[in-house]
Amino acid sequence: MSARTSVITGIGVVAPGGNGRKEFWHRITSGRTATRRISFFDPDQFRSQMAAECDFDPLAAGLTPQEVERSDRFAQFALVAADEAVADSGLELDALNHDRLAVAMGSAVGATTRLEDEFVVLSDGGRHWLVDPRYGTRFLYEALVPSSMAAEVAVRFGANGPAAVISTGCTSGIDAVGYAHQLIEDGDADVVIAGATDAPISPITMACFDAIRATSARNDDPEHASRPFDASRDGFVMGEGAAVLVVEEAGHARRRGAHLYCQVAGYANRCNAFHMTGLRPDGVEMAAAIDETLRQAQLPAEAIDYVNAHGSGTKQNDVHETAAFRRALGEHAYRVPVSSIKSMIGHSLGAIGSIELAACALAITHGVVPPTANYERRDPLCDLDYVPVTARDQALDVVLSVGSGFGGFQSAMLLTGPGRLP
Repeated sequence: MSARTSVITGIGVVAPGGNGRKEFWHRITSGRTATRRISFFDPDQFRSQMAAECDFDPLAAGLTPQEVERSDRFAQFALVAADEAVADSGLELDALNHDRLAVAMGSAVGATTRLEDEFVVLSDGGRHWLVDPRYGTRFLYEALVPSSMAAEVAVRFGANGPAAVISTGCTSGIDAVGYAHQLIEDGDADVVIAGATDAPISPITMACFDAIRATSARNDDPEHASRPFDASRDGFVMGEGAAVLVVEEAGHARRRGAHLYCQVAGYANRCNAFHMTGLRPDGVEMAAAIDETLRQAQLPAEAIDYVNAHGSGTKQNDVHETAAFRRALGEHAYRVPVSSIKSMIGHSLGAIGSIELAACALAITHGVVPPTANYERRDPLCDLDYVPVTARDQALDVVLSVGSGFGGFQSAMLLTGPGRLP
């Protein structure tokens, strides 16, 4: 094993139903959903007309008018979540070696919201094929290039180490934190501000997922539309948000007396090289990623106390994922609790992996397994313990979080309690 170990020392969250990690944690352990009819635009023309929206005021959250002017909503989420994570970590920025401070952020669709809004203005509502650049914002380039978001975070905290945006679709959030973990292990950084953000609730994004019928059409009951693993599920509910974690080398964290939420004990990703949106029902690639995280952590499958599932609520994902758990965990898959917080806060594409990791770190801290809301009818192909409706008190020391993304991406991360650190 590597002599350098990464730990999580700070958490910041912007999520539907409550911003900040405390409100987020209360939301996902109460079993209350934050899904509703879309309010950002008139959704009548769409097949899926609901989403999990953040009630977010960037000025009230601490951003300046200048930051709001130049930044898309997804970057605003990232800055606010990063502020909370760094404050929570207790880092004294002036005392850091800024050459050893890095940024690793994930996003699936970047500044989609601003790009679409700007196109509508420049084309006069789509009336003109040739757009008029005179009406474009001076910051349109920043919206085009996703790396601008990592640059904003780096500038905010004076990070002179590596800075990157990881864009692997719906696994971006796990993969960004995984990259941070690898930077720590490889000795390229001592502290990494890592996470992911997306603000995809826009007409173009909703149209894209309508076209492939991936989102739920349960428009008459938005609060109960996200139904992972339930027999009546009919697709995911779009969400938005961000989570940022401070990932730190364990020795560095201990020397400054930091609070340790957990250790990143293993991380792996795989691709099924199979289909852009389709999944093999046997879950081989996700199982392989889980196996690799266990190998890195030098732990048996039976050590896992909780699985935070991708649990999107699409017909194929939930079957694929259940098969992967059975393949990787064997009989233990039937004993370990599995749940999906997407049932409450929707699917925020690239951001959700980091939001779920924040949930896992908090679950270890509080000894609570978040529930799968809206789970009512058992699917014979999904036959595990999905913690229906109500949170469960349980001591947690080893937690697995997984992600699955269009394009065949499969990622897994294993978090362990701080007591396992050497």
